Amino acid sequence: MHQTQPTPPFNAPAARRLRQALGMAPGHVAYGMYASYGLTHVTAETIDAWERGRAAPTATELTALAGALWCAPAELMSAATTLREHRLARGLAPEDVAHRVGVDIATYARMEETGKWRGNERQSAALAEALGLSARDFATVTGLDEKLAEMLRSTVTTRWQAYARPIAKMLPLERARLDTALERLHGDYQGMMAGTLSWGGGSGSGDAAGREFLERILEHFWARVEPGAPGVPGARHRA
Repeated sequence: MHQTQPTPPFNAPAARRLRQALGMAPGHVAYGMYASYGLTHVTAETIDAWERGRAAPTATELTALAGALWCAPAELMSAATTLREHRLARGLAPEDVAHRVGVDIATYARMEETGKWRGNERQSAALAEALGLSARDFATVTGLDEKLAEMLRSTVTTRWQAYARPIAKMLPLERARLDTALERLHGDYQGMMAGTLSWGGGSGSGDAAGREFLERILEHFWARVEPGAPGVPGARHRA
């Protein structure tokens, strides 16, 4: 059954800036999309509507627009938040990613539609490399955030060493960096809880601080994986 795909997150101001930088009128862009990609329905009015935010191009139209403006699809997109959007930003077809990852196209398409990743460690590393995903983006777009948060809560409240390997299997992240982050995360949580009690705050104060820490466990984890950075640079997983 045919399913209508959502339009990619389009950056209308960027499209206008890129067109103007090339000295092209909307009609020129529309003609380029027709001549190179056969999109006869795209007109100057269509381009104008996209640039004014009154409409947004489909994935096929976005690829053609990027070609007409001599840019990468990612330059015409807002921040990608799904597996499909990251693929479009890289200008890759589903078949390309499936081949690089080592899965059949039907399996990859199902993962993209559901947002649930079922690949093994090697395939996860290949996916992150193919799409240029940071470990943080990988966890989000493959639907692992909730599972990761649950494991991290157990990590800080028990022995962190017991969860290092399971988490390493989930994320395309260098093991040494992961171990350091988990040890710091565990130590910070345990130290905070012990410090709250020793300062005479009482169990109520400690419980409140602990709950807040656990609720924001993903933020704390990523801050310790890459201190001072909003994301985590992509890293190849250990063999």
